[in-house]
Amino acid sequence: MTKQPSTRIVIADDHPLFRGALRQAVSHALEGADVSEVGSLESLTEALSQGADADLVLLDLTMPGVQGFSGLLFLRADHPEVPVIVVSANDEPTVIRRCIEFGALGFLPKTADVEQMGEAIRAVLAGSVWTPPGVDLSSPVDIEVADMVRRLSTLTPQQVRVLMMLSEGLLNKQIAYELGVSEATVKAHVSAILTKLNVDSRTQAVIAASKIAGTAWATTGASATI
Repeated sequence: MTKQPSTRIVIADDHPLFRGALRQAVSHALEGADVSEVGSLESLTEALSQGADADLVLLDLTMPGVQGFSGLLFLRADHPEVPVIVVSANDEPTVIRRCIEFGALGFLPKTADVEQMGEAIRAVLAGSVWTPPGVDLSSPVDIEVADMVRRLSTLTPQQVRVLMMLSEGLLNKQIAYELGVSEATVKAHVSAILTKLNVDSRTQAVIAASKIAGTAWATTGASATI
């Protein structure tokens, strides 16, 4: 009899204690699951690039290398085939709705108990969307915001990285160094970002992202030239 491969789940959170709680929930929900833990977006990217494909990622919105929804945006662009459950201490309906709009299949507040965590994990692995009971996601859609969400979702993984660095105030030379590419390549990425977001400057791009992600995308230094 052929042994069925175990379900591979990656927990991405920078708090070891909470990662432990999530691991417990996963073990409770899925006996024999192969669970790995990472504490940053960089480590998550490395984990997903090695070995077997992940069946599910549990993603914290706030950890090193992540600003607002940037981690989710990057992950969905880089690994669109991997289901994602966002895990966050911010359980406002607006945040939950935005996560689903950006492609997450589930949202778990950090106050959820082990039973709820297990329920969410099983639902998403079965192909369903899971959000906390009682959360109303049916409020009227802001057309302008919805359009920007759609535009942000068209960015490539590298363009998401560049936008994150623009929000940190990095210059083209610094971004090129961090990404290991030429300044000309960075300029091309910035131009593509401006086109996709339908804005005229780096500052406008960061402000547009800030409107979607709240205050998580900084604007310091974003006014440097393309």
